Amino acid sequence: MPIQVIGMIGVAPPADDATVHIIDGGVSPDYLVEFSRAHDEAGFDYVLVGYTSTSADGWSVATHAAANTDSLGYLIAHRPGFVSPTLAARKAATFDQLTMGRFALHVIAGASDRDQQRDGDYLTKADRYARAGEYLDVMRRTWSAPHPFDHEGRFYRMTDVRSDVRPFQQPGPPVFFGGSSPEALAMGAEHCDVYAVFGEPLAATAERFDDFRVRSAAFDRRPRFSISFRPILGRTEGEAWDRANRILAAIEGDGTKRSTRLAGSGGARPYDRSGERMLAHAAAAEVHDERLWLKVAEATGAPGNTSCLVGTAEQVADALLRYYELGDVGYVLLRGFDPLADARAFGAELIPRVKAGALAIDEQRTGAATGAAAAQR
Repeated sequence: MPIQVIGMIGVAPPADDATVHIIDGGVSPDYLVEFSRAHDEAGFDYVLVGYTSTSADGWSVATHAAANTDSLGYLIAHRPGFVSPTLAARKAATFDQLTMGRFALHVIAGASDRDQQRDGDYLTKADRYARAGEYLDVMRRTWSAPHPFDHEGRFYRMTDVRSDVRPFQQPGPPVFFGGSSPEALAMGAEHCDVYAVFGEPLAATAERFDDFRVRSAAFDRRPRFSISFRPILGRTEGEAWDRANRILAAIEGDGTKRSTRLAGSGGARPYDRSGERMLAHAAAAEVHDERLWLKVAEATGAPGNTSCLVGTAEQVADALLRYYELGDVGYVLLRGFDPLADARAFGAELIPRVKAGALAIDEQRTGAATGAAAAQR
C-alpha cells in the first residue's frame, strides 16, 4: 500500500503562532471546514481528530468535516470505556458507510490519570489497557459476526449482540494505537493494525519496530507503523533553523500559561513512557540524524507530537524517507506550528516529494525481489 499522509485538524482558530495542541479552544464550524478543506486540497489522505476530556466531540467534528470535503479520511481518536463497545462499533460502521471508507480509528486508553478522571474514569493505566483490549475484541466481533453472540468478560457483559450496519471497509477499518508501556504494547500487538509512534532517532525507531514485529507475530499479525513529526520548513536550511528558534522562544516565553492548557501535562514533566523516551533523546543530543530536533519536546515535557524535522522541503522529505526505508511504514503524520498555513505549505512541496520518494523506494524493492526470485530459478 502506498504511504499515506495524515494531518491533524483543529476546531477553532489557534490562540498563538506556536501552538503545541490544536484541538482546544471551543469549536468554530467555519474554521473547521476551512481547515479540513485545506488538508483535502493539499493531498493529505487522513486527518487525526484528537481527543481530550475538554475538547469538542470528535465524532461530530469528523461528521461535519466529512460532509464538507471530497476525499479526505478521518482518523478519529476514541477512548474505550465511556460508551459501550457495541455502540462504538455501530457508530464507527455508520461513519465508515456514510463516507464510503474515509475512516480509521485511533484507540487511546489514556496516558493521563488526571484527564481520565475529568470524565469519571478512575481505573489504573494498566486496567485501562486491559479494558481497551476487551473493548476492541467486542467491537471487531460486532463488525463481523455472522450470527448474534453473547459476551461476558472482565469489563463487559452483553447478550444477543448483533448489528444492522457493517463497515464499508472489510473486514473493518484500520485500528491505530500508540504507547510505550508494556500494557500498551501487549494490547496493541494483539488487537491493533497500526502502531503509531512519535519521531525518535532512526536507530531507536528501528529497534522499536523490530520489537513490535516480534510481539505481533505471537498473534500471527504483521503490523504497519505510523510515525509523527512537526516539520519546520524554510526556503533555505538557515531560514528553517531561524524559524525553529523563533518557535522555541515563543513556547518558552509562554510556558506558564501553556502548561495549564496542555491536557494532563505537568509542565515540563512527562506523564507517560513515550514522553520519557522523548526527553531522554533530547538530553542525549539537541539534533539527531541531521534533522530531528527535540528542543520543543524538552521545553514542554513532550506532551504529544513534539518531534521536529527542520530544513528545506527537500531535506525534510529525504529525512522522512529514511524512516520509510525501515519497512512497514504505512503512514506519516505531519502537522505544523502554524497549523493552517503549514498544512497548505506541506501540500505544495513536502507531500508530493514524500509520496514520490516512497513510490520510488517501493519500485526498487519490487525490482530487487523480482531479481532475487529470478536468480533462484
